Amino acid sequence: MSDTTISVRNLYKVFGDDPANAMKLVRDGVSKGELLERTGHVIGLSDINMQIERRQIQVVMGLSGSGKSTLIRHLNRLIDPTEGEIEIDGQDIMAYGEKDLLKFRRHNISMVFQRFALFPHRTVLENIGFGLGTQQRPKDEIKNRALRWIDRVGLSGYEDYFPSQLSGGMQQRVGLARALATDAEILLMDEAFSALDPLIRAEMQTILLDLQEELHKTIVFITHDLDEALHIGDRIAILRDGEIIQDDDPQNIIMKPADDYVADFMKDINRSRVVRARSIMTKLRGTETGPKINAAMILEDVAQVMGKTPNKASIVVNKQGDPVGRLTIAGVIKGMARPDSTGTRIT
Repeated sequence: MSDTTISVRNLYKVFGDDPANAMKLVRDGVSKGELLERTGHVIGLSDINMQIERRQIQVVMGLSGSGKSTLIRHLNRLIDPTEGEIEIDGQDIMAYGEKDLLKFRRHNISMVFQRFALFPHRTVLENIGFGLGTQQRPKDEIKNRALRWIDRVGLSGYEDYFPSQLSGGMQQRVGLARALATDAEILLMDEAFSALDPLIRAEMQTILLDLQEELHKTIVFITHDLDEALHIGDRIAILRDGEIIQDDDPQNIIMKPADDYVADFMKDINRSRVVRARSIMTKLRGTETGPKINAAMILEDVAQVMGKTPNKASIVVNKQGDPVGRLTIAGVIKGMARPDSTGTRIT
C-alpha cells in the first residue's frame, strides 16, 4: 500500500455563475483581482498540488480568505472543484456517485468543525454515537463505543448532558470523540480549536497528539495560528490567495522560508522553542565523543544540556540512538537567531 493517502492534483475552484468560462481566463494567467473585476468570479483555489502521507498530520495554514477551509471541504466533497483531481487511497473520489460518496463519508473520513456542530437536542452519548448510527451499527455496540470514547476524552460522568450544559472545551471534546468513534482513517479538522481559550486550546492539542500517538490517523488540520501549526504538524502547507506558497517539513519552513510572505509568518516565533537539533547540526568528525542530544530536541532544551559542558561539542543521535551529527554551543546560539537568505535547509 502506498504511503500517500490523499493526492490532490491541479485543483482549481472558481466561485461564480459561470466558472467554466472564467477558468479560460485563469489558464491565460489572469490574476485573482483582474478576474473579479472583469467577470465577478472569485478564485478560491489555484493549481493546488499536495501529497498527504498516511498516518501524518498535515497542517494547512494561512490568513483568512487564503482558501484553507475551501481546500479541506474538497476532500470530503462538501465542495466540488472547478477543475482537478482528488484521489484517496488510490480512488478517484470525483467519480463517486451518491451511494459511493455517502459510504465514503460514513466510513472513511470524519470532520471536526470550528463551531463544534453538535446536535443541541442530543446528549453527549447520543452525539458521539451519531456517526456509528449512520453506519447502522447495533445499538449495544454504539453505546459501548460511545462510552469508551467519552472516557478517552475525559468526559466520563457527562454522558447524559446536553451541549448547552458544557463549556466550549468540553463541546469540542465531544466533537473530536464523535469523529474518532467511527474509526475513519482520515480526520479533517477545520479550525477545530481556534474558538477555544488559550489554555483549553493547548489542552486539546495535547489530547489530539496523545491520541494520534496511539491511533495513527491521517489528519488534515486547518489553522491560522503558526504556534499551533508548528506544535502539531508533521508537514505544513502555507496558502495565500488560494495558492500554496510552501508545503514542507516545519523545520524547513522555519529555517528557510520560501519567500518574504512565509518569512513574515516566521519572524516573531520563539525559535528556541521550535527549532530542533536536527535542523542545525553539522557533520560528525570521525569518532568524536560528547554529551548525546536527541535530534528532535528543541534548542531551549539543548542549551540546558550543553550548558553543563559549553566547551565540548555534543553528539546528535536519532530515535535508534545512532550518531547523525554534532552541535556546538555557538551553533545553538546561531540557530536561535533569525535566518538570513542563506539559511540551511534540512533533508
